[in-house]
Parts: sequence; structure tokens; C-alpha cells
Amino acid sequence: MEIRPFGATGRSFPLLSFGAQRIVDEHHCTEEEAIRIVNRAVDEGITYFDTAPSYSNGQSEERLGKALRSRRHEVWIATKTHDRTRDGSRRLLEASLNRLQTDHVDEWRLHNIMTREELDQCFAKGGAMEALLEAKEQGIVRKISISGHTNPQVQLEAIDRFPFDSALVALSAADHFIYSFAHEFVPKAVERGVAVIGMKVFALGKLAPWYEQALRYTLSLPVSTTIVGMESMEQLERNLAAARSFTPFGDTERLEFFKQIMHLANPDVLRWKASGWTSGQWYERS
Repeated sequence: MEIRPFGATGRSFPLLSFGAQRIVDEHHCTEEEAIRIVNRAVDEGITYFDTAPSYSNGQSEERLGKALRSRRHEVWIATKTHDRTRDGSRRLLEASLNRLQTDHVDEWRLHNIMTREELDQCFAKGGAMEALLEAKEQGIVRKISISGHTNPQVQLEAIDRFPFDSALVALSAADHFIYSFAHEFVPKAVERGVAVIGMKVFALGKLAPWYEQALRYTLSLPVSTTIVGMESMEQLERNLAAARSFTPFGDTERLEFFKQIMHLANPDVLRWKASGWTSGQWYERS
């Protein structure tokens, strides 16, 4: 697979990375199968793994920890805090480290910052940013990140406030047409050396009929890597094949693809961009 620089960090990763949200009972993936899938991914060159404590009440982290405990030196693990306070975030980190069976995480990120009010909470006295900075000073966390699904202007303001090492953002082809991170956020992030990580590649399955095209769209953007959720060995092998045969979209190809999927740019599909979801509670299941 193609290897890309991870922003200004000095690290590089394959363009395909592993989203561990789906290696859980909720997605009909047993623990035994989860461990097999994760180890197969590492064997095939995937080194970047993304998880969060909110994914199936910590089961994603627990299974990732069991799968990688003997291979910790081979991989990069990113997890998150959905708490907006220092103390709450610190408690989440301690629990994450325990489930992941590690003494540090390579990347810790503010999870799903949807509004400027949430951003203000994180940066306020006693806010989550204090926990991120303290953990980095202590060596428990190596890099500091932020994620966003909804409004690219919020993430733009975030990187104006603080030099985040990376940003995980929604970059499906359907996202291209409304509140577009590809248009509004990615160029400035790349200019500043922020590693951009793509997610929501298949728009919660809505782009599955255009599987390879959907993945090609996101990989054709100036992203450092793209995380894809995988719950079966079949999905892993399909993603590996698509990543290994990847060629960037040409302008004409991309336009033809857009014509086929533009009807999906609506609130029923792009739930993470609909105003009714700004409570932030939905992301635990998506």
C-alpha cells in the first residue's frame, strides 16, 4: 500500500487504517474473530488503529487490547475522550489504558466536537484540553487530536486555537456536497501540517453499492490516512485489495461518480450533519 506522511509529526502510515468500532458483539463480531481480524490487518501492513471508550461501552478498546498486547511496538493506537472536562477525560483515559493493556496511547483526541460551544467547554478552565496537555507532558499520550463530523468551521477554529497534530473528519463522497470538510477544512489543515484522517467513507453503508469508488474518492483527497470500520475478515480483505490497487480519481471519473450519488446528500443519509443530531448522543452507535 501507498505510505503517506502523517502531517508534520515525522511519522508515516499506509493510506488504509483500521477503524475498530465494529469489532464488537453489537456488529455480530465475536472476540475470537475480532482478534483474528486485527492480527491479520497487522500482518498485511496496517499499523494505525482507531478506537474510543464510547464504542460499545469499551468493548472495542478491550478487544483491540487483547489482540495487540503482544504487538504493541508494531502499531499506533488512537483513542478518544467524549467528556468535555479535565477530570472526566482523565478518568476515561485511565480506563482506556487499562482496556487497551498499554501504558500509553499514541494519539488522544477530542471526540466529535460538533459546536463552538463544545469547543469552548474543552478549552475553558477545567476543560478537556487540560487533560490532553497534562497527559502529553507525562508521556501517557504522544500526539493530540480532534475529530468532527458536522461543521468544518468548528474544526477550523480548533486548529486556529491550538496546533493539533491531527484531525479525524467526515470525508465521504456524500459529505462533499454539504458542510464539506474536503472544501473548507482539508486545505488549511494540510497547509498547517495537521495530519488529516478520513472517516465515514461509506456513509454508514449508504455508499456500499459504490464500494471501490467511495473508497477511491476519500483516498484521492490529500489525507494522511483513512480509517475504515471492519467487522469481518471479508471486509478486511476487500479493503486491502481496494487500497493496494488504488489510483486517484480523475476529474471526469469523479464527476460521473458524483452524478450517481448526489441524491444521497440529504439529512436522512448524512445524519451527522443534520441539526437534529447536535446533542452528540448519536455517535456512540454510528
